[in-house]
Amino acid sequence: MNSNLPSHTVIPAKAGIQNAAVKWIPAFAGMTNMGLETKGLVFDIKKYAIHDGPGIRTTVFFKGCPLQCLWCHNPESWKAQAELGFRRSRCVGCGQCVEACPREAISLVENRPVTDVEKCVLCGRCVDVCPAGARQIIGRETTVSEVMADVERDVIFYDQSGGGVTFSGGEPLMQPDFLLALLNQCQQRNIHTAVDTSCYAEPEIADSVAERADLFLCDLKHMDNEMHKRFTGVGNNLILENIRRIAQAGKKIVIRIPIIPGFNDETANIEATGKFTASLPGLGRIDILPFNRGGIEKSARLTGEIKSMRTETPDEGQMSSIAENLSKYVFEVNIGG
Repeated sequence: MNSNLPSHTVIPAKAGIQNAAVKWIPAFAGMTNMGLETKGLVFDIKKYAIHDGPGIRTTVFFKGCPLQCLWCHNPESWKAQAELGFRRSRCVGCGQCVEACPREAISLVENRPVTDVEKCVLCGRCVDVCPAGARQIIGRETTVSEVMADVERDVIFYDQSGGGVTFSGGEPLMQPDFLLALLNQCQQRNIHTAVDTSCYAEPEIADSVAERADLFLCDLKHMDNEMHKRFTGVGNNLILENIRRIAQAGKKIVIRIPIIPGFNDETANIEATGKFTASLPGLGRIDILPFNRGGIEKSARLTGEIKSMRTETPDEGQMSSIAENLSKYVFEVNIGG
């Protein structure tokens, strides 16, 4: 396991799944503080979110994802470790980052800094001295106690709006001990919880999370296993199984479908999606989300090659047609979150 990761993070080989013969056991089992010092890796905490579940919410973004969707609007969430981000458009070419780096990992090439990632240890000194805010470290290790301190500051807004906390990512199920400890703390404080997930995880993890979360926002990208694998890096069999398990456990589910022209917008897939969702007990509604181009710009900030799908955002007519088709199978279909 990568030594830069939280000690209990589940990082299976490429597919993102641990060996099926290994039984996963929560690291905080039997602990009286329910994992308050359990550590995890996050890359953002967003306040006053209104598209990640009911009411006004705090959204905690976990870092690390077993999928690599070609249209992903949060590619900075993929790596299960901290990384350096660089906004070229902000850089003024002053060279202060070069002088500040104790590892001599940064050099100026044509008045623009180039970082040798093999030398960089993410000490953050270049970030501190950058006058334009062009450099940032994406991802930080934190504890359940620290996250809950952030969350509790806005309890009054949750109470007034029917809101709460959403755990998103990345993929929160990749850090099950961290997620479960957070869910336990929220339960103790009567804070509503939602988990925004691809559902790509060991079934035992999905079951454990289902026992504690109030709402699931389940991403459903394509019904064909091979197409799913081609565009996300993994198949969908486990995803569909876990969505069924969560529904059969009696949990409230919202299915979220990103509409990606050229990938999943054809009628056959939409109808197959409708039939699958109609079979789920406890389904609240379907949200269809138009392709967001923001991930393309974000990808340029990251080190390493990020493959991005370039397509057009579906227009209002296309979205309405898809919503109408899905409404034959499910009572409530929303355009947008």
